[in-house]
Amino acid sequence: MPVQNSKRTDPPPTPELRTTSPITQSSHHPTDDPLILAGRSFTSRLLVGTGKYKDMAETRAAIEASGAEIVTVALRRMDLAATGGESLQAALDPTRYTYLPNTAGCRTAEEAVRTLMLARELGGWSLVKLEVIGTGALLYPDMDETLKAAEMLVREKFDVMVYMNDDADAARKLETLGCCAIMPLAAPIGSGLGIQNPANLKRIINATQVPVLVDAGIGTASDAAIAMEMGCTGVLLNTAIAEADDPVMMARAMKLAVESGRLACLAGRMPKRETASASSPEAGLL
Repeated sequence: MPVQNSKRTDPPPTPELRTTSPITQSSHHPTDDPLILAGRSFTSRLLVGTGKYKDMAETRAAIEASGAEIVTVALRRMDLAATGGESLQAALDPTRYTYLPNTAGCRTAEEAVRTLMLARELGGWSLVKLEVIGTGALLYPDMDETLKAAEMLVREKFDVMVYMNDDADAARKLETLGCCAIMPLAAPIGSGLGIQNPANLKRIINATQVPVLVDAGIGTASDAAIAMEMGCTGVLLNTAIAEADDPVMMARAMKLAVESGRLACLAGRMPKRETASASSPEAGLL
């Protein structure tokens, strides 16, 4: 079972305390502040998808520019057994990138579990992304089926990262089941609307101990930065890069946004005030 699933007995910490090592403004470097998922350490807190690009060359260039170390792969839409030519594994070296198989397109718990069992047989993957989508046009997760699938996958010794609605109660249930990370949506998949309910996202961050990564709905760099400033552990996105006018440039922007948002969270923002506060002291004026 993942190492980050213990329930706390004291009040939830503030997001600034969710780092794994002391960070100072002058000495911070991503290697000092790793992302820990199921006991594995990663430097980048940006995870990216591999779909919607015009070709494999653009896929490779954008993902390299993003600095991401984890790439998600829709198992039902891509042949991971292929290794030559225009295959994903030829474009993105699996010894360099951690592949995160996901269950995009699955509508039932049984379908999602079967898909990931086949993935483990194919490539030995145990760190996986679970998503079970409902029938509505907004493609929200079906949380009943998601919870059912999560329980089965954890029992089968998978390290489960779960795509979910922005619901703190559901997040606590998934944590209790033993999921290694929870991934609430910011807005509907592919919408680019940004964080639609920051209050719910904040409740999830404060209600759980496992990593919280925003997944779905990020549209531009400021959306990613805001998620990180709020205390999210990381950001997963695809469409915001792939459908940008310049995917490689947007990938670079997302990399910097996630890094700056993380720094801002750790630094602690100034308090908001209803009145002005002079930048220079008034005492001792000539």
